[in-house]
Amino acid sequence: MSVKEYIQNVYNGVTSLLKGMRKTGYYFFHPKEIITQQYPDNRSTLQLAERFRGEVVMPHDASNEHACTGCTACELACPNGTIKIITRFDTTPEGKKKKALDTFIYHLELCTMCNLCVEACPTDAIKMAQNFEHSVFDRSKLTKKLNQPGSKIREGVE
Repeated sequence: MSVKEYIQNVYNGVTSLLKGMRKTGYYFFHPKEIITQQYPDNRSTLQLAERFRGEVVMPHDASNEHACTGCTACELACPNGTIKIITRFDTTPEGKKKKALDTFIYHLELCTMCNLCVEACPTDAIKMAQNFEHSVFDRSKLTKKLNQPGSKIREGVE
């Protein structure tokens, strides 16, 4: 490395430092524009960014219906086996066998919150919630069954 490159690197470092100090100084002298949230003191008023990814959930409507067809696209998209779909075959009124969701198992302890499962879902049956406090003493509590007992697929979802 030449002397000229060394001086340029030092100059860039000092410039970057001064930019950060200027931003910090601005918020020091303008305290009404505080952007830092004092967690956990502000749990009731906590605002997370809309793009925050906390955990995978499966929304159900008032009649306990969901949009999951059991296609296993989310299971295939997951890079580390966080999701396990167990399916069964139901018989339609016409006598045809149709694959349906039996159990949707989600291992929160393995999840990297990458959102690939949500992107892969063709029926938008799962989404990322903004839950983030997952500390437990028993690791088995991090394995969740996302479909509620007695739930069924919503009419019109294929």
